[in-house]
Amino acid sequence: MATKGSIRFALIKSVILHVAIVGIAIVSVTFNPPKLTTFEVDSEEPDIEIIEAVTIDSADVEAQIEKIQQQRAEAQRLEEQRVAALEARAREARQRREREQAEARRAQAAAQEAERKKAQQEAEARAEAERLERVRQEAERRLQEQREEEARLEAERQQRLEEERRREEAARQQAELERQMREEAERQRQARERERMRQVNSEVDRFKALIQQTIQRNWLTEPSMSGKSCVLRISIARDGFVTNVQMGDGDRAVCESARAAVLRAGSLPVSQDTDVYRELSNFTLRVEPNL
Repeated sequence: MATKGSIRFALIKSVILHVAIVGIAIVSVTFNPPKLTTFEVDSEEPDIEIIEAVTIDSADVEAQIEKIQQQRAEAQRLEEQRVAALEARAREARQRREREQAEARRAQAAAQEAERKKAQQEAEARAEAERLERVRQEAERRLQEQREEEARLEAERQQRLEEERRREEAARQQAELERQMREEAERQRQARERERMRQVNSEVDRFKALIQQTIQRNWLTEPSMSGKSCVLRISIARDGFVTNVQMGDGDRAVCESARAAVLRAGSLPVSQDTDVYRELSNFTLRVEPNL
C-alpha cells in the first residue's frame, strides 16, 4: 500500500512530465514554423494572402497550446483526483489498518485476559484441589487417630473386662474355696459336735449310772416295789448339791421313796465338764429299785 509521501512524489513527477511535454511543443512551434504553401495569385493581393496564412497558423498554435493547457489542466485534475482517491484509499487503508490493529490489540488483550483468567482459574483450581487434598488428608488423619483412639479404648475396655473377669473368677474361686472351707469347717464342727455330743452323752449316761448307784445306795426299798418305777426331775448345783427333786410318772410310793433317797444323798456325782454338767443340771431320770 502506497504511503502519502510516495503519492505526492508521483504527483510532482507527473506535473513535471506534463510541463516538459508542453515546453517541447512550444519550442517546436517557435523554431519550426509551418511551411507556407505557395499560391499563384494575382499581383494585386499577395500580401493579403500571406498575412491570412500566417494568421491561421498562429491560431492553430494558440489552439494547440490551449488544448495542451486544457489537457494539462485535465491531466492535473485527473491526477489530483487520482491522488485524492489514492489518499482516500490510503486513509481508508490506514483507518482499516488502525481498526484492524485496534481489533488485534483488543483481541490480543482479550486473549491475554482470557489466558490470565484461565491461568487464574487453573491456579485457583489447583489451590482448591490442594486445599481439598489437605482437607482429605486431615480428615483421613483424624479418622485414623479416631480409629486408633477407639482401638486403644477398646483394648483398654477389653483389658478392664479381662481384669474384671479375672477378679471375678478369682473372687468366685475364693468364694468357692471359702464356701468349701466353711462347709469343711461346718462338717468338721458338726463332726466335732457329734463327737462331742457322743462324748457328752456318754459322760451323761455314765454320770446318770453313777447317780443311779448313789440313789440305790440311799434308797429304802420294800418288796412291794418290785417291778415298779418312777420318773424324777432332779436339779443339782455345779458342785453336785441337789437343789430340787420333783416326782413324775410312776408309782406313787416308789416316787416318794426314790425322792427321799435323793434328798438323803444330798449330793450327786457331777462332771467337771461344762457340757456334761449342763445336761445334768436339770435332768429326768427313771429309777427302779434293785430288789
